[in-house]
Amino acid sequence: MENKKSVFQTLFEINVNKQVEKKNGLNYLSWAYAWSEVKKIYPSATYKVYETPEGCIYHTDGRTCWVKTGVIIENLEHIEYLPIMDYKNKSILLENITSFDVNKAIQRSLTKALARHGLGLYIYAGEDLPEVEVEKITSRDAKILKNIVYDMKESEKLYQGILQKYNVKTFKDLTVKQRTEILQALSEMERKYKNDGKI
Repeated sequence: MENKKSVFQTLFEINVNKQVEKKNGLNYLSWAYAWSEVKKIYPSATYKVYETPEGCIYHTDGRTCWVKTGVIIENLEHIEYLPIMDYKNKSILLENITSFDVNKAIQRSLTKALARHGLGLYIYAGEDLPEVEVEKITSRDAKILKNIVYDMKESEKLYQGILQKYNVKTFKDLTVKQRTEILQALSEMERKYKNDGKI
């Protein structure tokens, strides 16, 4: 007689790769997709957002904040604690927290609680590794890079394109490695324009 698969094994074997999005170096799985996949197999599954004694849906130490969520499948609950973070994955200070930040953290926390049950757990591998501080470029280097860009053809379009590609608001947010990549790309563009007789 074949043994029945556990909840973890059943969910872990689901391939979620096509639903994974990558932002700022981290992998994300849509909350709606993750929840629908679980409910298809386990209709009685439930989730919980843990509130403070005062009824607040996020918790704080007076400086930063986090959310606490739980997912229950077949009477087993897995709980996830997740900091409320900005677009750079850095904790947001208490005074700057918005309802949007809280909602986003809750959705991601629930997705990670589902991962503890097995669904898409493999996509979070490596998140618990120590963070390496990435060296940012100096204000002077950012200004020089911007001047180089604005000396080129369709400069504003090029500038906005670079910001979008590296998901930064200004060149000051770029890393040293990214600056090197951009300079190499700009050099190649300039060489190509010259060869084509465009400049």
